[in-house]
Amino acid sequence: MNQPLHRHPQFRIFRTVVAHARTGPNDLLLGALLAFVAGATNAGGFLAIGQYTSHMSGVISSIADNLALGLFTLVGAGLMMLLSFTSGAGSSAILINWGRRNARRKQYAYPIALEAVLLLNFGGIGSVISHIPQAGVWVAALLCFIMGLQNATITKISGARIRTTHMTGMVTDIGIELGKLVYRLFDRQSIQPPVQPDMRKLRILLRVVGMFLLGGLVGALGFKHLGYGFCMPLAALLLALASPQLFLANNRRGKIA
Repeated sequence: MNQPLHRHPQFRIFRTVVAHARTGPNDLLLGALLAFVAGATNAGGFLAIGQYTSHMSGVISSIADNLALGLFTLVGAGLMMLLSFTSGAGSSAILINWGRRNARRKQYAYPIALEAVLLLNFGGIGSVISHIPQAGVWVAALLCFIMGLQNATITKISGARIRTTHMTGMVTDIGIELGKLVYRLFDRQSIQPPVQPDMRKLRILLRVVGMFLLGGLVGALGFKHLGYGFCMPLAALLLALASPQLFLANNRRGKIA
């Protein structure tokens, strides 16, 4: 007898992707989906305000450059973005730790749901004030908060194995594993123990980076044709992930971490 669609394993994993009890497949699925959202938001944000907001390396470098040039208004804008990203990461930690104390099964659903709400706010605010030149920095700050919130959430969920808003570390790890793989191919005569690339880790990294790239492509096209309204399907995806856990009854309490 055929199982109903909602009872198939892949649908069960999707329903529990933000569950407090973590598994490898759940972490990978959530990391890939969040990377897609981050890539789409980052690319769309660049089209909207001319600024990438998913990583702080460029922001910190621009702060230093503008400080040296005496462009203090731009320094202030950069500091606001940096503070917003940090505040988003801190907010994720607050929500998750509060959830562990008060609603353990929902601890990861809270920051994901908040990200969805903030994306809707970004779409609404951006469509209203996009014509105001001075508004760009505030929109950028909101996006930085969203990126910090998401990156801290997946970092805590995966035990720092997966990051989703910037790919520098992920691509570095891909290079390391590929280097180990190449070294092993050319070191067959060595009497030393062979260098072992972590193929499972490599597959995870490639999937996450690939989803960020796909998200960037979809986000660029979406914001090009739909404008700020493209935030709605991204927010809907996040709410679909968080909702199954948000509507669960509280029955466990956990400790802070």
